[in-house]
Amino acid sequence: GSGGFRKRKHDNFPHGQRREEKENVNPSSALMMSFKSFQLELDTRHDKYERLVKLSRDITIESKRTIFLLHRFTSAPNGEEILNESEVKLDAVRRKIKQVAQELIGEDMYQFHRAISPGLQEYVEAVSFQYFIKTRSLISVEEINKQLIFTAEDREETTNTTSNSHDKQPQTWSLKVTPVDYLLGVADLTGELMRLCISSVGNGDIDTPFELSQFLRQIYDGFTFIGNTGPYEVSKKLYTLKQSLAKVENACYTLKVRGSEIPKHMLADVFSTKTELIDQEEGLS
Repeated sequence: GSGGFRKRKHDNFPHGQRREEKENVNPSSALMMSFKSFQLELDTRHDKYERLVKLSRDITIESKRTIFLLHRFTSAPNGEEILNESEVKLDAVRRKIKQVAQELIGEDMYQFHRAISPGLQEYVEAVSFQYFIKTRSLISVEEINKQLIFTAEDREETTNTTSNSHDKQPQTWSLKVTPVDYLLGVADLTGELMRLCISSVGNGDIDTPFELSQFLRQIYDGFTFIGNTGPYEVSKKLYTLKQSLAKVENACYTLKVRGSEIPKHMLADVFSTKTELIDQEEGLS
């Protein structure tokens, strides 16, 4: 009648009949066994994804600590100790990356790329920052991947390999940084170089900002060649890269024009006020 509820199709079947159908399902049938295998495969894949996320988080934390340590290079009395300590920290990060490579044995890396990409980007940023401090140049992605080839060095692993006489070659693992992760890490490097410029000005170093300005200009020119043809993340970080370049060039302008009339210990204050004005203008625009 009017105003009544319409019956759904499955309401025609009593609940007892549906319960009997569930009880009559054979758990050892081929269909149920295939679904159980699918469930096991999905559970193992999800567990591996979560383990990779945790490893990537640890890689990110240790890489950030390495970057914070390298920023002390300009103010430390002995810079070699800072570089040696940063190398120890990067070795610890590579041991974490080795665990990632072991987790991805026999797997397609791109299926788990979203889980490990943040850690790899931060590692590229730390390694490239250390490489720039040493050589005043940019490390290549091939050089980074050479450092991510690992062999069995633990005692248990070596005893297992030596016990098998037919397997004489040591077991190796490798993990390749993708070009996108490399570009994103280099884009983040520009922010650290801008901070290095501020700290060097504060320490009275006038030559380093001009070196950083030329280096950042070359990186910016390289990113402009990519343009909108690259991934969305790369084009999104191009704006931040441009901001860092503008701040460094403004520091060079201040040093060139007013460097002779301002004492060295006051240059950092003038530069910090200039950068605050730039940030306010960009926020208003």
